[in-house]
Amino acid sequence: MIDFFTKRRLTSVLGLAIDGNRLEAVVLRRGNNSLQSSKAVSVPLTLSPLTGDPELVGREIRNHLDQAGIRERRCAVCLPLSWVLTLQTQLPELPEADVASFLEIEAERGFPSGADSLFIVNSRARTPAGEQYALQMGVPRNHLARLETVLKAAQLKPVHFSLGIAALQPPGAANAPGILTLALALHGIDLQVTGGGGIFALRSLDGGGEAEGVHRGADADLVARELRITLGQLPGNAGEGLRKLKIFGRGEPARKFVDEISPRAQAMGLKVELVERASALEFSPALPAELVLSTAVVVAVNLLNEAPGPEFLPPKIQPWKQMLNSNKLTSGKLAWAGGAVGVLALLVAGAFGFQQWQISSYQGQMAAIQAQVTELKTDQDQIRKFRPWFDETYRSLRILKKITEAFPATGTVTAKTLEIKDLSSITCTGVAVNNQAYFRVSDELEKIPEVSGVMSDFHGQNPLQFTLNFQWEGAKASGN
Repeated sequence: MIDFFTKRRLTSVLGLAIDGNRLEAVVLRRGNNSLQSSKAVSVPLTLSPLTGDPELVGREIRNHLDQAGIRERRCAVCLPLSWVLTLQTQLPELPEADVASFLEIEAERGFPSGADSLFIVNSRARTPAGEQYALQMGVPRNHLARLETVLKAAQLKPVHFSLGIAALQPPGAANAPGILTLALALHGIDLQVTGGGGIFALRSLDGGGEAEGVHRGADADLVARELRITLGQLPGNAGEGLRKLKIFGRGEPARKFVDEISPRAQAMGLKVELVERASALEFSPALPAELVLSTAVVVAVNLLNEAPGPEFLPPKIQPWKQMLNSNKLTSGKLAWAGGAVGVLALLVAGAFGFQQWQISSYQGQMAAIQAQVTELKTDQDQIRKFRPWFDETYRSLRILKKITEAFPATGTVTAKTLEIKDLSSITCTGVAVNNQAYFRVSDELEKIPEVSGVMSDFHGQNPLQFTLNFQWEGAKASGN
């Protein structure tokens, strides 16, 4: 019998990568023990997929693909690493069935927002000492929904969302040696640390590059500093097995950067390896020698080889699957279901009857104490009327309103807890996407006339976690 619902293996796919304001697209087809590139395009975009009108952005992408003669609809897309929030979590000894629940709880505590606004994927890895960690990667769901809308407007069907650097350097087997990876791009530099069968760290070094014509150079001193910070923040002894720094880039800027970073990397015990061509990657079958190295190529190759890596495309239930699930009840099961519904209806009716009896009983009790309630209410009205010091200025709400106005509406800085003691001592904890966003909020708080003695404590990066302590001066607030 033929199973018409079995997922067929893809034979061709369009790889897409949006690097800053530049679009790269390539069509890969699987032949007899070979992979072939039929059409490719690399062009600048005038509109941003995240901020521009989705219909206009999709039309611009469609025009570029039409000019290149690309008709393939199914696409694998590289997401910008700057969209991703990361959270490192150590996994205790738990049954496998409980790990997902544990990670959900940790994500609620560590991320600035919950699973309803973040699509979270995790990669689990073990250190040489045997400790297990999970790197949770969260992408805003509204970013993904907007990108899907843009692709739909471009008459494309997304089948895979991934990260370019994860496609360039997959984690490998559990016993594979650790590798520190840098991917040079127009928007900056992406950094990844793999080992123990998973990903230990992901970072986007936006400040790691400087413009050099149409290419982007890299500040070797700044990148070396970020490498040392990343190695120092690795959990457990995960950094002990790192001996290789693999750099993906092409052209003279990449070779110049390798020459500058090599002495600094060797001082950290890292051997530098530059990868300039797609044919140098370890794919089976091997890629054509003329194929240019790009994240659009590798994400398409990984999908064709059925090893796509982290999946950020939210799952969708097909209508035919919903229909099959709804038709799985046999006549016998329908009879049991009908009986269960009848019993449930009786239980609900009994519950409502019991509730009505309770309500009648409580109404009788209230009627018996109605005189005392009326007298007590009269006394309370008199106290409220003749107590001149009674405060109805809602000072706590006014304090909360002022503090809220200091936080940006974009969500780059989020408060998790706010504690007000004696209407004067205030403690606020939260999460910021970077140092600049956090310091802007701290400066806005200091500008509030009632605020004094601001003390801050912060740690971590991408996201940054902070604690603010300050005093609220009531004399200034009242003008006395």
